Amino acid sequence: MNPSSQAKTALVTGASGGIGVALCSAFAAAGYRVIGCDVREGDARMDTFLRFDLRALVAGGPERQPVIDRILAAVGDGGLTVLVNNAAVQLRGPAGELSIDDWRSSIDVNLLAPVALTQILLPALERGRGSIVNVASIHANLTKPGFVAYATSKAALVGLTRSHAVDLGRRVRVNAVLPAATATPMLTAGLPGAGELDALGAMHPLGRIAQPEEVAAAVVYLASEAASFVTGAVLAVDGGVGARLHDPT
Repeated sequence: MNPSSQAKTALVTGASGGIGVALCSAFAAAGYRVIGCDVREGDARMDTFLRFDLRALVAGGPERQPVIDRILAAVGDGGLTVLVNNAAVQLRGPAGELSIDDWRSSIDVNLLAPVALTQILLPALERGRGSIVNVASIHANLTKPGFVAYATSKAALVGLTRSHAVDLGRRVRVNAVLPAATATPMLTAGLPGAGELDALGAMHPLGRIAQPEEVAAAVVYLASEAASFVTGAVLAVDGGVGARLHDPT
């Protein structure tokens, strides 16, 4: 089917991850043609899959232009309804031990790739009267030891969201979501057992962690006409944990 014949198109990065799969399914269910991008193969519900490393878009090497050409060809001439910057690198470690390469990888994928994709796809977004939704993290505001590179890059992504919303003005809406702990394979693989998962959920006022579909629903809302007067917003999808004071007394 010709991409230009579709009424709505969503491009989702990190499409093969837990939240990415939910995003692709949610946009497909909402009637979008879905273009998924990831460095890994996946099982997301999408119409087109582009496999490439986002770092190719910011490295400036000879591989950059072929990736751009593939993205633009997949989008087609009909415009882009929503760009979802969901892909992320989470490299954990103490501040004194993270290498410059660790920092560079975090910033390249979590911040500079959204910058590059916005520039590349801005004409298509304007043609499609589209918007951008950045998937940041609760770590942008509230973090803990060992997450310094990830938290810093996500805080920068929130700053980019607000700055882009102001700079792009009427041209393209730009918003972000801040998920807290979400039931993805990445999260559960890092926990020793079900007891730790239950304890993590109990720290949230709602008594549980998020499901990927709940994060995806918030993103679909921000991309929809129902949010047509929403730009520069940062929506917490955190089960209330961002409002809770944790102290020993």
